[in-house]
Amino acid sequence: MTTAVVFDYGFGNVRSMVRALANLGVDTTLTSDYRQSLEADGLVVPGVGAFAACMEGLKKVDGDRVIYDRIRAGRPVLGVCVGGGSVNLLDADVVPHMGWDTIEAAPDSVLLNGVENERFYFVHSYAAMEVKPADTSRFDIDLSDSPERVSWCSYGRSRFVAAYEHGPLSATQFHPEKSGDAGSQLLKNWIATL
Repeated sequence: MTTAVVFDYGFGNVRSMVRALANLGVDTTLTSDYRQSLEADGLVVPGVGAFAACMEGLKKVDGDRVIYDRIRAGRPVLGVCVGGGSVNLLDADVVPHMGWDTIEAAPDSVLLNGVENERFYFVHSYAAMEVKPADTSRFDIDLSDSPERVSWCSYGRSRFVAAYEHGPLSATQFHPEKSGDAGSQLLKNWIATL
């Protein structure tokens, strides 16, 4: 049976994600245990969009280390609404961006395969407006041979990264666990990579 850990570091909508994965037949554990998180087929890191607070919480329980170690080993990690990198406040008349929205899927997206034209549930005020390759050399991680797939969403006057796929790393700005059938299919697509 496929196993997944939903990483428990004090942030994110962990219970919804545990239920969503369990409903898809995945043996799902909620833990911050390093060994279990490293050895599971997949690791999900749910967040709340507040990157600094999320990183602080992750570091307290060695979550950053397990993420780097998994990516270095080519083991799948899915980040959900964790934020990160260079983000900006959305330029819109109403912030936060809360509710259902469509996505401009990357042509070869694995995550969005079969749900390219569906709507997903967002709750956020900040987002990445561009993709800049991160320098991961200090972590001995080289993803240069892996295709980078970027899917976009527009809200107000902002066009932002809605989903990102690069080797074993996948991330969504939206919440697949709250996105009904489309979110369930996205999670199935990710599970198929484990």
